[in-house]
Amino acid sequence: MKLNSKELRKIDPLAVSRARDELKRQSLYLILENIYDTYNIGGLFRLADGLGVAHMYLCGETTPPPNNRIHKASCGTYKVVPWTYCPTVDVAIQAIKHELSASFTSQSLSVVSVEQSSTSIPYYEYHAAYPIAVIVGNETTGVTPAALALCDHILEIPMWGINKSLNVIVSAGIVSYSIATQQIHPRD
Repeated sequence: MKLNSKELRKIDPLAVSRARDELKRQSLYLILENIYDTYNIGGLFRLADGLGVAHMYLCGETTPPPNNRIHKASCGTYKVVPWTYCPTVDVAIQAIKHELSASFTSQSLSVVSVEQSSTSIPYYEYHAAYPIAVIVGNETTGVTPAALALCDHILEIPMWGINKSLNVIVSAGIVSYSIATQQIHPRD
């Protein structure tokens, strides 16, 4: 089932249930930490749907649905993407690990963040391994030091202009699609 924006905004509960059951989800998890702009949150739901993420976690000061601006920006995808609110990124990571152990997945969870750091690597040099959680942070302050400490890798998008960073949706999209593409076309 593929729906356009108008259809997604008006999707009924039965169709939501059917869509959740029919969609093939990747072992990709998206963790939002302290995202303040509800339009950004809505856009991240839309991104999560496009990627077929297994689950999205809204942490800290991130506003969860229902919210009119999230509804509008997500085109209703917040109804289809599985999501949970967690007080911290650590709690979200533990929830993912618990879900993976309950499904008898033998692979360990890789945790990465999209952030600028003295220890970051360019996102395109990262060799992704599923299952994987991608953390994105606040529009101004980024991912918190506490969340960065939980990461296996910190991935950075090179910036060649005067602007220091990209919008959180754009950043999440670039890195997450790069990771997803590696699963479809693995590097040798």
